[in-house]
Amino acid sequence: MAATIRLMRFGKKRFPTYRIVAIDKRKSRTSEYLDLIGVYQPVGDHTVLELSKSKLEKWQSQGAELSEGMLKLMKNKKAITFTE
Repeated sequence: MAATIRLMRFGKKRFPTYRIVAIDKRKSRTSEYLDLIGVYQPVGDHTVLELSKSKLEKWQSQGAELSEGMLKLMKNKKAITFTE
């Protein structure tokens, strides 16, 4: 199975919140995901980007690729809060 790590949008209109998930490449953005890796909240008092380091490494070791949106977020390492 070809997996990818990408953003899944939810939240209210004009106030997006994203789940960072591992999902099958062929599935749509809102379909069932394999694993929840973190959260990204771009709107608010300050931007929140939390990732589970162990889950991210696990999925990348299994061959999961980062989506374009995730690659852009990962460039700014200072803004990421790693958990576990």
